[in-house]
Order: sequence, then structure tokens, then C-alpha cells
Amino acid sequence: MGKGQSKIKNGGTGKTKTSKGKKNKDENSNNNSLTNSPNTSTGNLSVATTASTTTTVTSEQQTAQNKSQQELNANNNGNNSNPSTNNTTPANTSTGNLSAQTTEQQSNINNIDNLLNSNGATEASTSPDSLGIGNGDDNEDEGPEEIIFSKNKQSATKDDFELLTVIGKGSFGKVMQVKKKGEDKIFAMKVLRKDAIIARKQVNHTKSEKTILQSISHPFIVNLHYAFQTKDKLYMVLDFVNGGELFFHLKREGRFSEPRVKIYAAEIVSALDHLHRQDIVYRDLKPENILLDSEGHICITDFGLSKKIETNDGTFTFCGTPEYLAPEVLNGHGHGCAVDWWSLGTLLYEMLTGLPPFYSQNVSMMYQKILNGELKIPTYISPEAKSLLEGLLTREVDKRLGSKGGAEVKKHPWFKNIDWEKLDRKEVEVHFKPKVKSGTDISQIDPLFTQERPMDSLVETSALGDAMGKDNNFEGFTYVADSILKD
Repeated sequence: MGKGQSKIKNGGTGKTKTSKGKKNKDENSNNNSLTNSPNTSTGNLSVATTASTTTTVTSEQQTAQNKSQQELNANNNGNNSNPSTNNTTPANTSTGNLSAQTTEQQSNINNIDNLLNSNGATEASTSPDSLGIGNGDDNEDEGPEEIIFSKNKQSATKDDFELLTVIGKGSFGKVMQVKKKGEDKIFAMKVLRKDAIIARKQVNHTKSEKTILQSISHPFIVNLHYAFQTKDKLYMVLDFVNGGELFFHLKREGRFSEPRVKIYAAEIVSALDHLHRQDIVYRDLKPENILLDSEGHICITDFGLSKKIETNDGTFTFCGTPEYLAPEVLNGHGHGCAVDWWSLGTLLYEMLTGLPPFYSQNVSMMYQKILNGELKIPTYISPEAKSLLEGLLTREVDKRLGSKGGAEVKKHPWFKNIDWEKLDRKEVEVHFKPKVKSGTDISQIDPLFTQERPMDSLVETSALGDAMGKDNNFEGFTYVADSILKD
């Protein structure tokens, strides 16, 4: 699966954006060329786990490290020598300069800054699905644990899997490459500590992530195969996707060619359309949460911020990654699936140019730019791609491309040569194939993780304390995919 897509809330949940790979986005960026090291992340999940953590709003310090040098080099990146990169053309989506910011918007920005600087574990700023151990218990010996089954009694247990390699870590647990005993198929096992989840009030988010994953099946979305639990931990067994994070490849290459971006974009559009048709909003689209499989197709991971919208009013939770937040989220308005189309526009802009459209090292300034800044699109981007970006990065939700459904995005002229049925069968030729020898290759995973001894460490009985209460907070967590039952 992919490296650690990590996000955190400042001082509360465990994963911070700086602890993942994004902080390294500026390293060696004078020539926008990295060494052959597959992943420079030092913190969370490795480049190979779809079980990566979700990003929540991060602090200014965390974001400032992300792209500082890239901001200086965004228009003459790596393998792109187009002399026109420094020329930009204003788009039509600007709503005015920063001085025109309303009092309400400034108040919201101030509230967000206060939230980022608080130490409490709040829903708005915590990562619902953080991984990794974080408590130094990796050296404890394994031991027997009671297995808790859901009512249907159909379950795998941790003893059914051989632990192969650590591929990611965060504050709630870790991710390991595993093999089902007696079979050849490789999976990624996401292991979460209940005490950490309960202490940070992420029970509902964690259960929601599992519920959403088990309800969807799509060629460009990670599959959940098993879920089970012991008295101390939760386990989710997912696809092992080993081509590396899109973030890693983008960081190494600076920016991608437009034909290559178009294929990635089309596969993402197909996946988002599938989610939205089920009233599921993803809310954390970014390069860190998109993995490449061994053939070069994308795989969306990390559903910790996803939510099924039950009402027409949308949802009001303030969550996401700063660079990709939609204006309606910053304004504190109820939001729905349209936020994913804004994030897609931001992601496409970043893939085409090297930086998000409204990026600033100063998080407050970046929020102001998202709300009011002028969208400038380099002249080397084709008119069709420019039109798509302008449509997706429209601040008025009702006028935003995609607000009426994914079908209108698919019909955009930029995608006119895409055969969507062929695309979903993975029959469309990709422009880049990761250098992996097989589906089990771990060469794209940070050695920081893979050098660790793979083990499922014990949690002291006292660690849970009274947190569990009299009831099982995770009743019904056990799951076996239909595809597994049919085998």
C-alpha cells in the first residue's frame, strides 16, 4: 500500500504532516531531483500501505516545511524545460484581492488558527485513522490475545497471517505487509490500538472508515478484505499496493506531462463518481493518498476522513489538508461532495505545475488565497486543461464543475478521448510504470520501516484502563469480504 499519508491535529492525535513525506517536498529541490532512496518519509506509514493515515488540519509550522523550496522552483522543475513556465494567465475564478476579504472570512481564519494551536483532541483537527505505534512497545514479546468476533462469527484472526515487513507507522498503530498462511496472496495489515483510538475519541471515525471500505468496490479504490479485533487492537487487512505514492513520484520529477496527468485524473474522477453516487464524500484527496500499483494505475487509500452524508444539509466537520481545503469548508458552511471536485482541481494543478494553486508557507495567508486569491494558470497548460481547472476551482459551489455529479466532469472536453468503460477495465495505456519487479516488491517503501522486526506487540492490560467501559465499543467490527467467502 502506500507510504504513510499522515495527518494530525496539532498536539492531539498522532500523525503530523511533517512526520510524513511531505515535509521533504523541499529537500534537494534546487535540482528537483532526489536520490534513489524510494521514500524520504521519517514518520508514519510507508509508501506501501493503503492503510495510511488521514490528514487533518495541520499547524503552520508543519505546512511551512512542505514546499518552501519548491515554491521557488515550481516553474522550472526537474524534467520540464519549457521556457514559458514563468508566464501565467489570470483565470476567471478570482473573486478579488486579499484586501477584499470579508469580516466573516477573517473571523473564520482566526478561529481556524486558534484550532490549530490548541492542544485538545477535537474532531475538527484530529486524524481519525492514525497509524503507528508511537509508544515504544515494539520490543515487547508477542503473546496470546483473546479474539473478539462479531455476531456472524465469520472471521480471520491475526494468527491466520504471517508477518513479513513493517511498511508504515503512526500514533495509533502500524501497518505490516502480511501473507495469509497457506496462500500466496500478499496483503497490508493495518493494526490500531484501541486505547489510543478511545482516548482521542476516534471510535466513530474508525468504525466509519471500515464501514465505508466494506461497502465499496472499485478498480481505483483500495479493497478491504478482512477486519477483526482482539481485546486491545483492531485489524484491517487491505490490498498491498507497491508502486509508491503519487506524492513520491511527483516530488522526484517536479511535475508530470499533461497526457500522464490526464490518465491519473480520469481514474480519480471514476473513483470519486463511484463514491458520490453512494453519498460518500472522500474529503482528503491529495498526492499522499494516491498510490500507484505495479502497472501504474492509481489506487485511492486512507478513508479516515470520509463520510456518508445522511441529510441534504451536508456535513460541517472542519477537516482535510490545508492546501486542498475547499472555500466552503474554510467558511464554516455545510459542505458535500463538491469539496472533492475542488480538491481534484487543486491536485491536477499541482501535478501539472509542481505546486497547489494557492499555496503559501503561511497557512493563514494560504487560506486567504483559497477564499479570495486570483487563480493563475501557466501558459504551457492546454486550453482544455485550463478550462477544466477553472471549472473545478470555482468558489461558488452550485457553479462548480461536478456539483451536479461526476458525469459532467467526465463530459468535459479535456476527457473527450477517454473511453470510460475501457478505463475502468484498466485497459487504457498508462504513461509511467513503477520500477517494481513484482506485486510483492517492497523497494518503494522507506527502509526506516522495512528494517524493523515485524511483530504484533502486546498492549499492557492497564493501558486500556476504564476506557473500554462495560460495552464493546467496536461491536460488529469483524468483516470478511464477499470475494473471500466465494473463494
